[in-house]
Amino acid sequence: MDRVFDLAIIGGGINGCGIARDAAGRGNSVFLCEMNDLASGTSSWSTKLVHGGLRYLEYYEFRLVREALIEREVLWQIAPHIIRPLRFVLPHHAGLRPAWLLRLGLFLYDHIGGRHLLPPTRSVDLVHDEVGKPLIANRYKRGFEYSDCFVDDARLVVLTARDAADRGAEIRTRSRAVEIGQVNGVWHVTVENTISGARTTIQARALVNAGGPWVEQVLSAGSGVNARAKVRLVQGSHIVVRKLYEHDRAYMFQNADGRIIFVIPYQDDFTLIGTTDRDYDGDPAKVKASDEEIQYLCASASEYLKKPVLPRDVVWTYSGVRPLYDDGASEAKAATRDYVFELDTPGGAPLLSIYGGKITTYRRLSEEALERLAPYLHSAKEKEGWTGKAPLPGGDMDVSAVAALAAELTRKYPFLSPAHAGRLAHAYGTRATKLLGNAKSSDDLGQSFGATLTESEVQYLMSNEWACTAEDVVWRRSKLGLRLSKDEIAVLDEWINAHRASGERPLREAGGRP
Repeated sequence: MDRVFDLAIIGGGINGCGIARDAAGRGNSVFLCEMNDLASGTSSWSTKLVHGGLRYLEYYEFRLVREALIEREVLWQIAPHIIRPLRFVLPHHAGLRPAWLLRLGLFLYDHIGGRHLLPPTRSVDLVHDEVGKPLIANRYKRGFEYSDCFVDDARLVVLTARDAADRGAEIRTRSRAVEIGQVNGVWHVTVENTISGARTTIQARALVNAGGPWVEQVLSAGSGVNARAKVRLVQGSHIVVRKLYEHDRAYMFQNADGRIIFVIPYQDDFTLIGTTDRDYDGDPAKVKASDEEIQYLCASASEYLKKPVLPRDVVWTYSGVRPLYDDGASEAKAATRDYVFELDTPGGAPLLSIYGGKITTYRRLSEEALERLAPYLHSAKEKEGWTGKAPLPGGDMDVSAVAALAAELTRKYPFLSPAHAGRLAHAYGTRATKLLGNAKSSDDLGQSFGATLTESEVQYLMSNEWACTAEDVVWRRSKLGLRLSKDEIAVLDEWINAHRASGERPLREAGGRP
């Protein structure tokens, strides 16, 4: 390949895709490779929150909290279909953090982050307010209600990659960087297709290592750089149970061990509970929720909820590894959630490695990454901050317009159920009509796979969002795996394999090159 990219990125999580989008929007030629699916690592296993990180105030991470608080509303405005406001109830527990400390923390939370759209904190009478009804009677009498946001984390990654590709970036999934080296001050990255085994080599003037938990392994592939920083792998596990209560608020519960857990309304009919924090030293690809963690989350929720949560109630678990910067903290819960960069220039060409980071601050991380690489890239000043103003695909609407969009879909496509239209509006925003096309009946959407998933949607995901397997579709592009049976998922997988095998390419080369 004679072409030399301005920037090559290894890793298709939120940091890698965020940098690809920002760099492409500034006029750089960008190549990104991901060894699995987009968001298949840490980025899809979060607590699904865009939040300031109230508990980080305890560790005096004021800059991180302020940056995250500002980003909440920025991200909500560029992706209102996949991000929505969520109110959190924090019951006061007499034996733990005192009420004055919680009030102080929430006062800071309200005022240091430039809150404009989200409603402020309020005190709650848990005896009489509806949010107190699911709690153990007479144990919790007062609490506080504050604002953060919910996010569909994997869709955030995919849509960020889609926007990068729309701006010219080349995105390759199932493509592992197996060898990295320099020739005459230019990076040569050998990429292996994990399905076919075929290898290609691309060239780039600058390289970003956004490997997440694998950041050190990427460096060891011949980069000529020895990592100075260390990654601390921290496992976070979550459980999903049937809906625990009727109202739309989430809870933040304090535990006696100093940790906190969230209890969050999820996918209309379920409740999400998490997360754990414990050091992890195994293969990040093989992490799974342990029986001990499941029991811990059930017990923590049951300390507050009238109806106990039991391990047998769990319908799904997921677990991920957070690649945190190792700041020497004694406990996993205290390890910094801030991000750290290492910029090296072995042989003259820059290599930027990323340690840590949060979904909430990915956009700012991307901007800072490009600031570090500015001497080597097109980083025009007038383009700084553009990613906070340009909507992600499907997000070109007002933050309050998603319900109206769902209603419009049911008017335009009267054969859609309200639930189906609502799901499409929240997943695809204004691009929902692209997958529905000129359909006049449900038959026009092709084969039904169950849970409102149709052939037309799967084709769209394969053509536009890099979906290659049933898992990509039902666990990352959606969460329909919670509603589909194993047999239904198997049928979907067969359909996808058949259509891939027929010669249809799952995705045009991103950037519009067939």
